[in-house]
Amino acid sequence: MSSTVEKIGAHEIAAWLRRHPKFLQQFPDLALSLVVPREDGPAASLASYQLEVLRDKNRELSRRLQDLYAVSQENERLAVRTHQLTLALMKQANAAATVRAMAASLAEDFNGDLVRIVLFAPVPGLDDAEWLQVVPREDRLLQPFGDCLKSGEPLCGRLHPDKQALLYGPRVDEVQSSALLPIEGVGLVTVGSREPNRFYPGMGTLFLRMMGEAFAVALRRFDG
Repeated sequence: MSSTVEKIGAHEIAAWLRRHPKFLQQFPDLALSLVVPREDGPAASLASYQLEVLRDKNRELSRRLQDLYAVSQENERLAVRTHQLTLALMKQANAAATVRAMAASLAEDFNGDLVRIVLFAPVPGLDDAEWLQVVPREDRLLQPFGDCLKSGEPLCGRLHPDKQALLYGPRVDEVQSSALLPIEGVGLVTVGSREPNRFYPGMGTLFLRMMGEAFAVALRRFDG
């Protein structure tokens, strides 16, 4: 009578262990004797390896929690500043003061290096300022902003040179990134930064839209 010996390969053993994850609970001595190789150091027991993996996961979770906390803190600061901006705009006695309050808040409260506002129509009583331009909506100068004005969506990052040239004029070389906010019926508001990564494509624009809506509503009080 002949006997056959079934040879079991490593893949079959691994597959069996995956189907029976509690196997090592029945044989704790085997778990302690298993050796797990590591790329960046000497071999370790299975128990030590599992402990190290858990520590790595814990460090990663802690890092993620810290990132989330930092984001929540920044969002809270932005929410407070946006609320303060809205109140400041609503307190102004006329349209000219409203526009000036918008420019001042973006420069001071939101740390804008170069703030620029383009209005479609002149505002009575508003003195000439470096940060202000009046360009009719149909003017060909605004053609580079056609898609932006049509969509109404803010743009963040390095703007196209045509947009940069109109907004910043002779100081265009100072600006490395921008947040551009189109406001329906009003114009364009942009905040330029000397830091390349201050504003970047894909960043959240919720607070920008809220500021634009507050600015538009504040100005409508003086229509007619």
